[in-house]
Amino acid sequence: MELAPPKGTQDFLRPAGARLRALYDRAAELAQLHGYRYVETPAFEHTELFARTSGESSDVVSKEMYTFEDRGGRSLTLRPEGTAPVMRAYLHQQQDQPMPFKAYYVTRMYRFSRPQKGRYREHRQFGVEVFGTPAAAADIEVIALGERYLRDLGLSRFRVEVNSIGDATCRPAYREELLTYLRANRDRLRDEHRDTLERNPLRVLDCKDEACRAVSAEAPKITDHLCDECCAHFDAVLDGLRDAGIEGHVTPTLVRGLDYYVRTAFEFVADGLSRQQGTLFGGGRYDGLSELLGGPPTPGVGFGMGLERVLLALEQEGLPVPQEDGLQAFVVALGDEARDAGRRLVGELRAAGVSAASAYEERPLKAQLKQADHSGAAFAAIMGEREVADGTVTLRRLSNGSQETVPLGDAVGKLRRSEP
Repeated sequence: MELAPPKGTQDFLRPAGARLRALYDRAAELAQLHGYRYVETPAFEHTELFARTSGESSDVVSKEMYTFEDRGGRSLTLRPEGTAPVMRAYLHQQQDQPMPFKAYYVTRMYRFSRPQKGRYREHRQFGVEVFGTPAAAADIEVIALGERYLRDLGLSRFRVEVNSIGDATCRPAYREELLTYLRANRDRLRDEHRDTLERNPLRVLDCKDEACRAVSAEAPKITDHLCDECCAHFDAVLDGLRDAGIEGHVTPTLVRGLDYYVRTAFEFVADGLSRQQGTLFGGGRYDGLSELLGGPPTPGVGFGMGLERVLLALEQEGLPVPQEDGLQAFVVALGDEARDAGRRLVGELRAAGVSAASAYEERPLKAQLKQADHSGAAFAAIMGEREVADGTVTLRRLSNGSQETVPLGDAVGKLRRSEP
């Protein structure tokens, strides 16, 4: 049997699992600090959800989705992105939800593509969504939350790219002007865009191919064609970002190719990573998504952040990766009386909120200390015949071997106060 995980997926055992869990915990803590509450949607949805929202002809639907038929003949798809499922869930239960609705998730996404470093068929994503307000303040908060997440990890070599893609009032005229320009430059484009530019010309602007980028650089800019309301909204976003100490780099080629996206679009780009890996995360405003699913007008804005990309950026900047809190104490007990006392100590430590473990079976001192070291514990709490007789416990810091013997009744308080 093949023991390696399927192509495009990864196992996260120690220490990688602890690093990933630490990123999850930081995401949850920061989102909750900003008033977002955790949501969870199924790993698979009805295929129609993504066919409607991403478009039948999009690369996501036609090339990248994991779609299967269940035993009841229903077409289901593993979740390729988070926004549409959260909107579906909100619309299903909206009568019981507050407005605006502020949600976050840390979950897995699935896309079939050529695996490469920082791009996997199963990847982890931290996302936030705000439903129910068209205010620029929501756009600013979402961007600022993502920026703080990266800054709190110590990252500094990234930039925030922003753009406005207009709305139903001003985008149709811009689309026609862009089409005229692209038709005149069709021969300079990649084959795939020559074939699809009539259907979705904005996709050309976001292409990473050098030939298409050269065409995009000379294309008409949508920011020159915004209506008054879109222009005022974009100015408010840029002003709000400046007030928050965030420099937004206006990037005219930054777009979202789906019709339900409007106004603000943004990406966080790591300067030290390749163009294929450099986008840490992106997001934008999607005021037309609810109607596309048959719901009432419900403006929304959010982002989805690939956590594997964040780990890459930390590695590239040479920064320490955050770690999940380790084990505080491993109780080493020798002899029957000490094992009984050790079991009681483990229970008392855990009841006091101090992480603790011990050997499951009788083992020599050296073997238990080795086990304590391998567990990653900060301290070994050693109990032998002498400690039992004296009513004490010896606390050994495993990082440097220093130790002290304290009364057994003081051990819990001592370990609770000690730094790992």
